[in-house]
Amino acid sequence: MKLVLIKPNIGRMEHSLYVDEGRMEPLQIGVLAALTPPDIEVAFYDDRMETVRYDISADLVAITVETFTARRAYEISAEYRSRGVPVILGGMHVKLIPEEAAQYADSIYIGDAESLWANVMEDARQGCLKPVYRAGTGKPQSGIGTRRDIFKGKGYLPLTLLQFSRGCCFDCEFCATSVYFNKTHSFRDIKELVSEIEAQDRKFLFFVDDNIVANPEAAKKLFKELTPLKLKWVSQASIDMTQDRELMELMVRSGCLGHVIGFESIDAGNLLAMKKAPNINQQNNYHDQIAILRDYGLQTWAAFTLGHDFDTRESVQRTLEFALKNKFTFAAFNILMPYPGTPLYKRLQQEERLLFGGKWWLHPEYRFNYAAFSPRNMTPDELTAACFEARKTFNGVGSIVRRAFEPKTNMRSLVRFMVYASYNPLFRKEVFKKQGMRFGLK
Repeated sequence: MKLVLIKPNIGRMEHSLYVDEGRMEPLQIGVLAALTPPDIEVAFYDDRMETVRYDISADLVAITVETFTARRAYEISAEYRSRGVPVILGGMHVKLIPEEAAQYADSIYIGDAESLWANVMEDARQGCLKPVYRAGTGKPQSGIGTRRDIFKGKGYLPLTLLQFSRGCCFDCEFCATSVYFNKTHSFRDIKELVSEIEAQDRKFLFFVDDNIVANPEAAKKLFKELTPLKLKWVSQASIDMTQDRELMELMVRSGCLGHVIGFESIDAGNLLAMKKAPNINQQNNYHDQIAILRDYGLQTWAAFTLGHDFDTRESVQRTLEFALKNKFTFAAFNILMPYPGTPLYKRLQQEERLLFGGKWWLHPEYRFNYAAFSPRNMTPDELTAACFEARKTFNGVGSIVRRAFEPKTNMRSLVRFMVYASYNPLFRKEVFKKQGMRFGLK
């Protein structure tokens, strides 16, 4: 039996295939490959940088689907099915809107792969694939590592992706992760994770956890085990970690260089409305929390979502000024996106504020980084333009040079400076390449 695993692209720029230069190893694909019985041949195509082959012999094609890649995933599925090859779709988007995904595949998989993937493989062998496999969510990769040989030769960034935990216990209105995991947070056996780290060659790691410090005591145990390994690592974390100095000490000692942190907004009204619990009690515009991050030398990727009900064109500009003033290592100025199944999506739907017929991810006129709803205090086009201008300014050459000389973070060590100098030009390039991209290839 032969299984084909596929990571779809977002889409294309006008007249050309978009190649993602900042692409990282798709961890979920490596986990699926590890869960697959060893007697099954596995092929893997990454649509972000290589041509998907449809002319090969295959018994099953499995495609991971995110909302931004749904249109392209459905195109790929249609090509294989037209050749008589069965297709199963899984991933976050499939759980968020299974009734849609089911229209584009022979089978859909809802939930974490660990519990039922063996059943899928056996059913595929017998030629009796079920229309739906409904798994739960829970402890990630119990007794399972990640198969990394399938990543070789594909030009990924030189860092290894792993996971300690899945999910997040917070209930932010806009967050698809909270819906997928039902506001739960579970984590791996630390010894199994350490064994996986030791089995690979790199010392620069990215833990893809939605919030690696969601359970502070579990995180402390992890950091203690990581310390002897002499690693450098980054992850995603909530700003409330700054309230626990023991956690911060152990984190830095274990080799942490920094985190993606969801600041989301600098407006207290927005934070309350979106139920961003870790941020609601921020004082003085995050002044104290940012000072603590700097004291520990942590490089911060500040993630903002813009377009909330208290936002205006002026508040987007103030957010940009806030990011520039604090000389964040990286910053993302993301338009607020109504993901299907989230409380935000349902509210905007009731208020008749969704654009593109609600299914922006499939609409042929929608473009990447465009507003998909009508904000309260500006037009959709104004929100799109304001966010693009913020990204363009923050990632401008002058800004990159000025922020490089932040002494407590980017200039704190040679390693930190090299991280800054390596990735900022890459992110600058991606800002202009992705803006306005079509979804899908057709």
